[in-house]
Amino acid sequence: MGRNLGRGARRSLLGLALASLAVQAAAEPARSNHQVAGLEAPAEILVDRWGISHIYAASVRDAFFLQGYNVARDRLWQIDLWRKRGLGLLAEDFGPDFAAQDRASRLFLYRGDMTAEWAAYGPQAKGYAEAFTAGINAFVGEIRDGARPLPEEFQIAGTTPDLWAPEDVVRIRSHGLTRNAAAEVERARITCAAGLEANALNRRLEPDHRLSIPEGLDPCTIPAEVLGDYRLATQGVTFKAGQVVALAEDIPADAIGSNNWTVAPSRTATGRPILANDPHRAHGVPSLRYIVHMEAPGFSAIGAGEPALPGISIGHNGTIAFGLTIFPADQEDLYVYETDPADPNRYRYGEGWAAMEVVAETVDVAGQAPRTVELKFTRHGPVVFEDAKANRAYAVRSVWSDPGTSAYFGSADYMTAQNWTEFSTAMGRFGTPSENQVYADTAGNIGWIAAGRVPVRQGWDGLMPVPGDGRYEWRGFLDAADLPSRYNPEQGWLASANQFNLPDDYPADRVVGFEWSNAARMTRITQVLEADASVTLADAMALQTDPTNVTAADLIPLLSDINAPAPRLAQAISLLKGWDGRTEADSAAAALYEVWLFKHLGQATVQAAAPAAARALIGGGDQPAISAYLTAASPAERAPILAASLTAAIDEVTGKLGPDLSAWKWGDLHQARFEHALAPLLAADGAERLAVGPAPMAGTMLSPLAASWRPSDYQVVSGASFRMVLDVGAWDNSVAINTPGQSGDPASPHYRDLFPLWANGDYVPLLYSRPAIEAATETVLTLTPKSAGGR
Repeated sequence: MGRNLGRGARRSLLGLALASLAVQAAAEPARSNHQVAGLEAPAEILVDRWGISHIYAASVRDAFFLQGYNVARDRLWQIDLWRKRGLGLLAEDFGPDFAAQDRASRLFLYRGDMTAEWAAYGPQAKGYAEAFTAGINAFVGEIRDGARPLPEEFQIAGTTPDLWAPEDVVRIRSHGLTRNAAAEVERARITCAAGLEANALNRRLEPDHRLSIPEGLDPCTIPAEVLGDYRLATQGVTFKAGQVVALAEDIPADAIGSNNWTVAPSRTATGRPILANDPHRAHGVPSLRYIVHMEAPGFSAIGAGEPALPGISIGHNGTIAFGLTIFPADQEDLYVYETDPADPNRYRYGEGWAAMEVVAETVDVAGQAPRTVELKFTRHGPVVFEDAKANRAYAVRSVWSDPGTSAYFGSADYMTAQNWTEFSTAMGRFGTPSENQVYADTAGNIGWIAAGRVPVRQGWDGLMPVPGDGRYEWRGFLDAADLPSRYNPEQGWLASANQFNLPDDYPADRVVGFEWSNAARMTRITQVLEADASVTLADAMALQTDPTNVTAADLIPLLSDINAPAPRLAQAISLLKGWDGRTEADSAAAALYEVWLFKHLGQATVQAAAPAAARALIGGGDQPAISAYLTAASPAERAPILAASLTAAIDEVTGKLGPDLSAWKWGDLHQARFEHALAPLLAADGAERLAVGPAPMAGTMLSPLAASWRPSDYQVVSGASFRMVLDVGAWDNSVAINTPGQSGDPASPHYRDLFPLWANGDYVPLLYSRPAIEAATETVLTLTPKSAGGR
């Protein structure tokens, strides 16, 4: 594999060589001294030339304090907005258009016992959060005291940053990734329109499973708008009044995923493990991830996490390395209630009526009087929709309501583990999102563990909404030991890509879920790792940036069924048949194939094979289900679908790129451009100044180089928020990349500096040793405690 590196990986090797030379000849770093209120002992932050901060503190408490202080220095607008969105405080800053989102967000806050909540994350978690939020508040205090300017984003929005409480870190749940309420609604509506069998092309179920209507459910009682509050609560902030993000358009279901793998010393060129991870999420400015390095006596961690959370969730601690992907367990359900005609706050439960809990809260609104909003809860969770005329109410039950399910905060427990036993014990307590964690350590061990809170449903499958009358209750959660794991496998490597990965002998009565991501990325990862008995870091980089879409190998041969194609269609078929499936930015075939696969083939198949009443609901269907249908169909059945859909794709690409097929380039359509959330508040030139890009991009939703695109304009909307390849034990050889930059400050040189590297598949060093870091340091911040009343 090493002889067949992609262009990005070859550039990465060159870039690392140049970086090494640059480190040796580093300029004298800029230095500054600051007194910081709340810091307990002198400390340093060394910022390297790629904007990565390396924190050296005298205690673990100060390390987390400075993590908060430092992330506020780089990302205050982002984390302040995250907090206000999650707690339901947007309208106070941004006006009445956000009152509905505030109410929706408050529905999903954790409202349980905080002692149990903190304990669920391990003995150090509360202290980490207290120190982290104290550090944020120290930086906000400097702004309030006039010692620092108000960051530009607040000036644009006309707002100011708030102070944090430690519980703010964990009470916010709605940024997490749980599933499958939206899919339940889809199935019910399709079933209402055309029967159970009409779901065949909508979503493939794994393992094979026969769909049924839960006893007591009328699928026609599920309104299209039933999840409006749920979507408001879980979407980001868009400064377009009251807009609910069109999830199917902006972020395809399979686009939110990740790749990871860990390779044993017996299969690497160095004789040390290699661990790689690239989590895929929606793109924006600034990045979802933030890279940080923290050192204190008895504590070490370097890697990436979400900037509003203490610690890291992806990285290493000098002894073990870890990286995550989503393990798509079913962690939520939609409940349907009959409500009392005489009292809509009572719902049928068992033989009688149960009372909803009704909570009144105040939403402050900029420029208007405060509003009182009503929040309702059943025993299952927040009420997200009511139909007074039909005497029905609907609630979402999610693992979020249980202690220990703040997204990613379980990393507070596992990031200090020193061996597989400690790591797997910590992962046994992990709540959300449900994860595949890969592992490697300096002793040469590797492992994989699936973890997360998985509800036990006895006698029902969680694939459709269910009556909330007591017949469909969760019976606790699967024990951690009931979820799969592997340690030091004979094959010498382990990987995951959100695909169906329950072992063949996994007990059928342990229902984890039935909705897994398309296996295409994992198929390609498996092809490469099985063929390479001596994996190098460059090989791992090349695989992370591999744009191969393996579905082409199955679908393109079917085009031979088209008899006597018209000349233009014949030319297109020839183009595709000569293609290797690599969605390179300069590939003509990739431009045609991607548009055909994602915009026309599925739609044409659904139009031909699905009941008419369900076609609009199914849309383009599920790619594996579409492929399975076409493969099983006779040539006579599929030829018209293939011909019509490919002709439509040819016409579309011709309209965008011109009539000469040989001149087409995927990158002329497929572009990465990151928009700032504040863009709608700015004039065109201001919005442009905050945007990053565009840049032509290789890749697709189904290649290891994940680059999911929006059908309306082909713009890349999600993909690797962070990439990391670790040389376990020789840590300074490790590499990573964030995008578009480490800083959220538009005036910072680190606001967009990583974007061109990321777009080209390049990396920067992820330095760990103090000498290597000092040689690459750009800025030294020397920090000392500020005495009471000091300036």
